[in-house]
Amino acid sequence: MQASLLDDLDDDLGLRPLGPIRRTELSHGAWVDVRPGWLTGAGSLFEKLVREVPWQAERRQMYDRVVDVPRLLSFYDESAKLPDPVLYQARMELSRHYADELGEPFRTAGLCYYRDGRDSVAWHGDTIGRGSTEDTMVAIVSVGAPRALLLRPRGSGGKTLRYALGLGDLIVMGGSCQRTWEHAVPKTTKPIGPRISIQFRPRGVR
Repeated sequence: MQASLLDDLDDDLGLRPLGPIRRTELSHGAWVDVRPGWLTGAGSLFEKLVREVPWQAERRQMYDRVVDVPRLLSFYDESAKLPDPVLYQARMELSRHYADELGEPFRTAGLCYYRDGRDSVAWHGDTIGRGSTEDTMVAIVSVGAPRALLLRPRGSGGKTLRYALGLGDLIVMGGSCQRTWEHAVPKTTKPIGPRISIQFRPRGVR
């Protein structure tokens, strides 16, 4: 499935105004902002990222065995050149918009390539580094076919929230979200196209 067939028919790569952005207040000081269709020309960016990003297939220890990570990954630290100028624009605009709440700029970019419904990420919070003890933000821009991002409170009980993200959509998880909530992209047997998520984070948050 070609991501460009699912695009918003605007081939000019760019950003729409960030506002109005819709905030949902969660429990325990967590919140989520959503801006559908923030990035225009999302299909063109998707195709460029598929071609040019140095994707890595990783393996990780899972209990008593080593397993394949069910998605492709690439990480850009503060000094790395991002794969397209629009990602610099997005990071700068996010840093400007959230300057008062976050108190620091977004610094890094992590990319995940979900090739089909078999690729996924299990329930987790971004708690490697400062996210385990401090309020922070993780901003995710999605390109390609929409996939479900689920959020639920940590521990038992609580309602699971579902967001279908793709086609240039933005979601920002803030406050205590990484400590008190967790998120996942589940596997699906439904026929579904590929998706890439671009995650912007402050320094020291993974």
